Amino acid sequence: MKNGTIRHMAIFTLKHAPDSAETAAFLRDGAEILSAIPVVKNFEVLRQVSVKCDFQYGFSMEFEDQAAYDAYNSHPEHQAFVAKRWEVEVTDFQEIDFVN
Repeated sequence: MKNGTIRHMAIFTLKHAPDSAETAAFLRDGAEILSAIPVVKNFEVLRQVSVKCDFQYGFSMEFEDQAAYDAYNSHPEHQAFVAKRWEVEVTDFQEIDFVN
């Protein structure tokens, strides 16, 4: 991660059972849709394993700078994913943004 790069992480819990087809579809679709947004770099789907945390999954990605991060947040594909999937299927979440 180079200086000024923003690492955005959304950690979340889904309303679906962990091994369900619905969970697999959400994680697959999220990766496909969000990683295709041109400003998104190093997209990862993560499974949370700590007993100290109640969240189940994470999406992690990097942005070159604040302008790229802002472009992602306002991108129509991101907005559609949030409205049609995230707000419907995610029961709890936290966003964390780091810069080095």
